[in-house]
Formats: sequence, structure tokens, C-alpha cells
Amino acid sequence: MPVFSLDPVQTAWCAELRALAARRLRPLADRGEPGRVNRPLVGELGRLGLLERVFRSSALDLCLLRESLAQGCAEAETALALQGLGTYPVVLAGTERQRARWLPEVCAGRAVAAFALSEPGVGSDAAALALRAEPDGQGWRLTGEKRWISNAPEADFYTVFARTAPGKDPAGPGPGTDPVGSAPGTDPAPRPGSRGVTAFLVPADRQGLTGSPIEMLSPHPIGALALDAVPVTREDVLGEVGRGFRTAMTTLNLFRPSVGAFAVGMAQAALDATLEHTATRTAFGGPLKDLQSVAHQVAEMATRTEAARLLVYAAACAYDTGAPDVPARSAMAKLYATETAQYVVDAAVQLHGARALQRGHPLEHLYREVRAPRIYEGATEVQRTIIAKELYG
Repeated sequence: MPVFSLDPVQTAWCAELRALAARRLRPLADRGEPGRVNRPLVGELGRLGLLERVFRSSALDLCLLRESLAQGCAEAETALALQGLGTYPVVLAGTERQRARWLPEVCAGRAVAAFALSEPGVGSDAAALALRAEPDGQGWRLTGEKRWISNAPEADFYTVFARTAPGKDPAGPGPGTDPVGSAPGTDPAPRPGSRGVTAFLVPADRQGLTGSPIEMLSPHPIGALALDAVPVTREDVLGEVGRGFRTAMTTLNLFRPSVGAFAVGMAQAALDATLEHTATRTAFGGPLKDLQSVAHQVAEMATRTEAARLLVYAAACAYDTGAPDVPARSAMAKLYATETAQYVVDAAVQLHGARALQRGHPLEHLYREVRAPRIYEGATEVQRTIIAKELYG
């Protein structure tokens, strides 16, 4: 059932998370090196029990966790989410040996994980990935590149998706796998399809695996990986050979609503800052809030934020109850929440004026942070394609 309000326990937990983010996580985030994995921050997330909570939470609890942390420390939220995204395939499809080796280390904040799906020529059209897994005795050799991989090249292990066999979807690509940008009335280039993709757990010290950082607008740890005949065996497979794409999509279906929750948290932080600023800043003989143009803008910001929050909670509840429309609801939540956050943060900057663009101002930070969620884990255009496919069956 959709959740339209939180119970007292959930409300108190969210307040505690916001306080923890401000008191214990924000100082560690501020001391981090831009573009590098902040291991002290990851370690603190482990000591607080928040990383373990990711893997035993309902989808709704995961959304509450990400939304609350985002309001107090976006870097902490991002670090937590990346640990979850990189590790959840191990929880979902890993062997007992794989889980025993890595899950305690991740939950304690001692090991850093990464989700390696995207490639230089393959972003939104994930089913077209080209990283080759060439047979080699009892295993394979991975050859190719991955790009835009969060926590690369500093992660301790990678969930790597590679093509073990040629695959073709006879019914066409499934939701979330469509190419973006094809001209109307034309067919995209031939694509291998989602079949034949296998997920592997690849430790960072595996021979032939190298990487390099990529400098981004918002200084997150993101990089490229080069795989030169990296050896993997059946013991490294996550789930079934040739069924790795399902593992990837199941992981994304869980995390897409919580990307929306991250966006809602940023929007709420921007809205809170705007309410305080417009109530105390005077112009034209009175506080800004008395100007109708300002008050109406703030009202719009608040309305869109609340609508996004409800979409996110509804999608999470659909996931938790096993509803059949999870892909559509997840896509709607991710689409609307990330677009809303962009609007709300931009409006907040406008109402604050030049001070919001000064380096170190909370809104300057949010202005850089808010752009990426509209692209990663399925760009806005892909979410619309998923929604339309689900509507038309």
C-alpha cells in the first residue's frame, strides 16, 4: 500500500539520521580529497551501522535513509549509495563464499565496492555492452573498457558485467535497455541484446585490471577501468552464466526509487535554506517572503518536493510488496524527483542571489551535486521510455 505519512518511529529515525549527518559525517566529508574515495567517511558509515542497514532494509527504509542523509551531507549519502549499488549484486546473487568474503568488510566500511556496467560507448543502452569474456579453460578472460564507474579506480572489488556469449532479444530490448537519440523512423545500429551477459565479482588486485580517475563537475570518485585479459573463473560468477543482465536490472529497480529519495533530500535542503533566507532577508522595505513573486516561487518549490517524495515512497512500497508495476513506478519516481530537485535547487540559488554561488555555500555545493542524478542509473529520457513501454504493455 502507498505510504502517505510516516509513523513516529520512522519520523524519529529520520531526525536522528539528519543529526548524525550534520554532526559526525559532515566534518569527515569536508576533510576529504576531491575526486578520491573518502575512506574515513566510509568507515564512519560502517561504525554507525548504516552500511549494514542498506542490505537489510526495505526499499522504503532505504529511501528514508538516503533522503535523510542527503539533507545533512550529500557526500555521505553518495558514499553509502555507491557501497550499496556495488555490493547488492553480491547480496542478490553471490555464493556463500563470496558473501562471507566481502559483505562483512563492506558493512564495516573497510572495503569499497563498485558497480561496473557502463562503457565508453554504452551508457543508457546497457544491453549493448561490449566487454568480452573470452573462454579460457575453466573460466574466461575479460577484455575491454568500463567508464563512468563510481569509486573507480580505488574500489577493492568490482561487480563487472561482461558478454560471455552473443545474445539477442527476439522480442526486442526490454525496459531500461533502449538506445537514446535515434532519429524518428530509423532503426538503431545492431545491438547484441541482454542475453549472454554475465556478472562477475572481480577483486581490484586481479592481474590485467587497471584504471584511471575522471575529473567531474562535482568532485566524486569516478573513473575508467581497462581490462586486459583479466582472468575470472566460475567461482567469480554472480548468479548464473548468461543471466547477469537480470542481476543488473534487479539491482537498479531497487536503487532507482532511492536515487529519487536522494534528490528529494537535496530539494528539501534547498527549500529549508530558502525558507530561512526569505524570512530574514529584507528588500524593498520588508522581508523577501512578503513579495508575492517570491512567496509563489517558494510555494511551487514546496509542492513539487512533496509530490516527488510521495512518488518515491509509493515506488518503494510497490517494490516491498512485490507489485507488478515496479519498473514503471521506479522510473516515475526517479524521473520526477531528479527533475524536481534540479528545479528546486536552481530556484533556491536564484532567490539567494550571488551569495549562493560563492564557493563553500551550501547551495553552491548542491548546485553541482544535483545535476548528475538526472543522468546516472538511467537518464531522464530513458525513464520516459521505460514508463511508455510499461503503459503500452
